[in-house]
Amino acid sequence: MGQKVMVVDDAAFMRMMIKDILTKNGYEVVGEAENGQIGVKKYKELKPDLVTMDITMPEMDGISAVKEIRSIDANARVIMCSAMGQQAMVIDAIQAGARDFIVKPFQPDRVMEAVKKALS
Repeated sequence: MGQKVMVVDDAAFMRMMIKDILTKNGYEVVGEAENGQIGVKKYKELKPDLVTMDITMPEMDGISAVKEIRSIDANARVIMCSAMGQQAMVIDAIQAGARDFIVKPFQPDRVMEAVKKALS
């Protein structure tokens, strides 16, 4: 049984892409959320080993969600996902406690590299 991952992204297509990459590599996707608020709620329920978190989402953005999750669990492992050209936000995300970030469109190798690094 692989490690448990939760995928948070407002785009269903992006969630599907990440889920596909993770499951092909032996990880178990235990939950999905379409915004930060739902992501935080599900984190409390599912306690995944890792979260992939989109930065730009409605309701609650990824950076606020990371801060919230880290306040619940200081050891939470989160990888941020961002579109090109969001460098400033990525820095905010790392300061908020994210372990790494991956850029869309996703490159499977880079996703797996970030996942392994965050879980090690």
